[in-house]
Amino acid sequence: MTKISPMAQPKIILFYRFTPIDNPQLMKLWQKQLCESLNLKGRIIISTHGINGTLGGDLKDIKAYIRKTKEFDGFRGTDFKFSDGQGDDFPRLSVKVRKELVAFTIPDEIKVSRKGVVGGGKHLKPEQVHELVEKKKDVVFFDGRNAVEAKIGRFRNAVVPDVETTHDFLSEIESGKYDHLKDKPIVTYCTGGIRCEILSVAMKNRGFKEVYQIDGGIVRYGETFGDEGLWEGSLMVFDNRMVTDFTDKAKVIGECEICGTKTNHVRNCFDETCKNMVVVCKTCEADESLHRCDPSHTRNRQKVSI
Repeated sequence: MTKISPMAQPKIILFYRFTPIDNPQLMKLWQKQLCESLNLKGRIIISTHGINGTLGGDLKDIKAYIRKTKEFDGFRGTDFKFSDGQGDDFPRLSVKVRKELVAFTIPDEIKVSRKGVVGGGKHLKPEQVHELVEKKKDVVFFDGRNAVEAKIGRFRNAVVPDVETTHDFLSEIESGKYDHLKDKPIVTYCTGGIRCEILSVAMKNRGFKEVYQIDGGIVRYGETFGDEGLWEGSLMVFDNRMVTDFTDKAKVIGECEICGTKTNHVRNCFDETCKNMVVVCKTCEADESLHRCDPSHTRNRQKVSI
């Protein structure tokens, strides 16, 4: 049997960097050409605030991409998070310029310097998260992801906002339902950390006094503690894997939205005009008579022309 070279093993990288970008369109062209030359696929978003991306490809090509990207002075300190890929993790390459790296709808509220986001929550290493919990017994974990992601995995006793997309966060934290938390130490968390860079700014600007964020997000926490820490369940990811676990000891905390069976299986809504994701067991997924779109998905359903 032919052995596969370790450098040819498929890998996925997740990364972001907040730094001023004077010419996002020029940066887009450079990144697109660089990825194409290395046969990398995935998604990259560029704005005047910096870069946000997830890419898949052979390890040697991923390493070459990292070396070349770090040649741009503003990206030199970028934290690239690795995970194992399958080789077909992304269908294509997409490099786009947007007003925001994450669509919280507050581009003018976010200020960046060469050191990153200005005025965000204090970064905590995974070990420091545990130290904070030991020191302050009223620590609140605040989920910075979409609600469906929290259904299959979350920090123990976390507050999970009722949001379908990042667009919903602003109205959610301005609703008053979390005002009782404004004087408590709050640890925001998300997959790789980027959403909390923005969310923590928004929360601090709206009166939350002691806001933290996990450096490197759930990914870095899981690399450190696996399933032996404060995290429970599986992690939803945005490539063809859909879901990943840190160890084989991961608890299954998700429930099928049709029959209630424990599952961590996530898929696109059965209605092709709906942008939502659903948690559904494979048995119900196989039974076409059960396929339906939840009425609560109305705000995320696209209109289609007939």
